[in-house]
Amino acid sequence: MARKKTGKGAPGPSPEAIKREKEKAREMRKTTWWQNLVNDGICHYCGGKFDAETITMDHVVPLSRGGKSTKGNIVPACKDCNTKKKHATPVEMILSGAIKPDLKL
Repeated sequence: MARKKTGKGAPGPSPEAIKREKEKAREMRKTTWWQNLVNDGICHYCGGKFDAETITMDHVVPLSRGGKSTKGNIVPACKDCNTKKKHATPVEMILSGAIKPDLKL
């Protein structure tokens, strides 16, 4: 069930849908796939190397904007980058100057 449109932009996902996706994310934290990413300690956004305890799980397309808890939408991020990103997409972060695009063509 989608939320009612309030006049500003498209309606977001329902609170129930977000709750389900958060539960899926909690389950993904237990997987070998995620543990390997955390142990590598590389932030997807800044490329910095961090201790495993400081790496956070980030949804590239935020749950609040319809993102899902799938391997293709979850990346490791340092706390600073995850905090800067909030509910933005990577493209929005690049356009705002919060992160620099990796232009290795």
